[in-house]
Amino acid sequence: MTKMTKLVAIDGPSGSGKSTVAQLLAQSLGYMYIDTGAMYRAIGFSVDQQGVAFEEGEALKKCLASMKFEYGKDSDHLVIVNGENLTEKIREHHVSKLASDISKLPIVRDFLFATQRSLGEQNFSVMEGRDIGTVVFPDSFMKVFLTATLEERANRRLLQLKRNGTTHSYEEILEDVKQRDYNDTNREIAPLKQADDATLFDTTGVPQEEVIERLKTLVNERASSLGM
Repeated sequence: MTKMTKLVAIDGPSGSGKSTVAQLLAQSLGYMYIDTGAMYRAIGFSVDQQGVAFEEGEALKKCLASMKFEYGKDSDHLVIVNGENLTEKIREHHVSKLASDISKLPIVRDFLFATQRSLGEQNFSVMEGRDIGTVVFPDSFMKVFLTATLEERANRRLLQLKRNGTTHSYEEILEDVKQRDYNDTNREIAPLKQADDATLFDTTGVPQEEVIERLKTLVNERASSLGM
């Protein structure tokens, strides 16, 4: 039997609540929280700001080679690229598309893979994304596929944007979520899908506190059964 990594992998589509759930679950368990979505957002934002094309090639290769990427200093300095704290900037609505586009590229996924593996192997951790349980950490001791209806995910995203002070219509956000789903599930490299051994959790209509408690119970039961 393959040795399992001390990591809880939470995958799922855009707007399923992965980041918030993963962060609160990690806090409740006393685990480290790792937000891979923030990593792709930061890379996408930085590459776009530098005017480098989102395509495999020498320009992007040089951009990544010269990039100083820092993750996890603290919650207010989650992602720092080339000395600039991007923690707040990457939550702007337009960065979602940048993250979706940049994450399709193997060179970018390879660039972040070592960072993600290194972080996840250090301590008991909760890592969320779209291919954590299938590609980055197929050896996770616990895998969860978090989802919700398209409408619920669009509403959650809309509320998040309103809290951040930006205004968009529900119809615009709904179309964005649909497009992100299509892009994530149809990309050639590491498409979004549920790992065969992942627990499916539909959070539609389930209070956040209940989601955390149910997941905490599942994780503790799994860890106990493995003697971890």
